[in-house]
Amino acid sequence: MTGGTGSGEPESTDSLKTFGAVVKAFRERAGLTQEGLAPLVRFSPQTVASIEQGRRLPPPDFIERAEEALDAFGVLRAAAIHLARKPGIAAWFRQWAALEEQAVSLCTYECRVVPGLLQTKAYARAVILSVPPPPEEEQVEQRVSARLARQQLLHRSPPIAFSFIIEQALIERHTGGIEVTKELIHSLLRCSELWNVELQIMPLQQPQHAGLDGPIQLLETPKNQWLGYSEGQKTGQLISGPKEVSVLLQRYAKMRSQALSPEDSASLLKRMRGAL
Repeated sequence: MTGGTGSGEPESTDSLKTFGAVVKAFRERAGLTQEGLAPLVRFSPQTVASIEQGRRLPPPDFIERAEEALDAFGVLRAAAIHLARKPGIAAWFRQWAALEEQAVSLCTYECRVVPGLLQTKAYARAVILSVPPPPEEEQVEQRVSARLARQQLLHRSPPIAFSFIIEQALIERHTGGIEVTKELIHSLLRCSELWNVELQIMPLQQPQHAGLDGPIQLLETPKNQWLGYSEGQKTGQLISGPKEVSVLLQRYAKMRSQALSPEDSASLLKRMRGAL
């Protein structure tokens, strides 16, 4: 999804914080520090800290390993049931957002708006305010915060291999105005310099385009299974059938050859920034 923050029902941040507090209580009961728990659950101390502070959705493997390591009587498994609700995340996007947390690779093609993982705060706000019905200010802040929080995935350890293909027209649209666009281009260039991120621009003129059927999202799980995701207005669908996913992989691979190279994409972005 462009940000996983559609106009769904208001949600609470309490579930993640409560789960983190429960993990912390069982960890301290076991006489363990965060550094001591980390090897038992096979996650870094930083991940343990993020989960305890309610800043990260715990992966299923963490829940199971922590349940056993802390002898938690099934409490962690029970508490995890309520973690499907994430603040600012639209209901139809939650399952995909949870899968993103564990992904090995993520591939995204967008022709509507710049992907949420690459949006700036000002651009995200402009996108949210552009689409009726007008949200309450609290909802805007909640959705923007959730969108920016997902960007921690760009710096996750172990790292995710990212591939983004975005249409040149999305930047030429100047969503939010010239200053917002300048900041967006600067941010895109900065993200493109990350060693685990490949950013390509699909030029305005491309007679051969394999993505005419719309946006594509693909991810590779830790078990090296590929999954797809398709989204419309107020709906989203996980695609797991091997044949259907194969079609999306073929289309995405073709688009990578049709879009500008990462180097040429960066050059185009710099020219566009200079022309503003």
